Amino acid sequence: MTSMNRRTAMIGLGAVAGGAGVSGLPALAQGARPQKFETGQLVDSGHQFFGAISRGLAQAIESASKRWGQPNAYILGQEASGAFVAGARFGEGVMYTRNAGDKKVYWQGPSLGFDAGADGDRTMMLVYNLPAVDAIFRRYGGINGSAYLVGGFGFTALTADNIVVVPIRSGVGARLGVNLGYLKFTPQSTWNPF
Repeated sequence: MTSMNRRTAMIGLGAVAGGAGVSGLPALAQGARPQKFETGQLVDSGHQFFGAISRGLAQAIESASKRWGQPNAYILGQEASGAFVAGARFGEGVMYTRNAGDKKVYWQGPSLGFDAGADGDRTMMLVYNLPAVDAIFRRYGGINGSAYLVGGFGFTALTADNIVVVPIRSGVGARLGVNLGYLKFTPQSTWNPF
């Protein structure tokens, strides 16, 4: 089922369940362990999302799949960040699963390091070992590096417990550096990166 059909089906299910959108899913589906996605499904969703700038997407997904296996969720969204030694990142998107429903998510986080610039990114995040949909809401730490002027493409890995989140970013802006930080996923938008 394509992501557009899935999204349409989820909206219809939410309307039938009382107009609550994604939160109208049965409690059993929200607590179920998401099933894994095949690499081809991820590449297709990424190509639809990133469009013409997705040349390196298949390579990034294949590289992540070789290292961590098949993800059981992925997030499509957009984010903005800026830094001059210290920085912050803010984003929003939708997390997709095969069997446990789709969920709107927000992320934010601080960074500290040898980093300067600002960028806006379209982001696909591969999520590995997610035990339940709501388990995404926590902090994930890691090291991030960026080097591009006008446009760029890259990925990194963030972890918490046994869950691994791999953001694949296609950005526009000017950014150079390496930083240490974390991303905090929340069910509502907030300007507090901590």
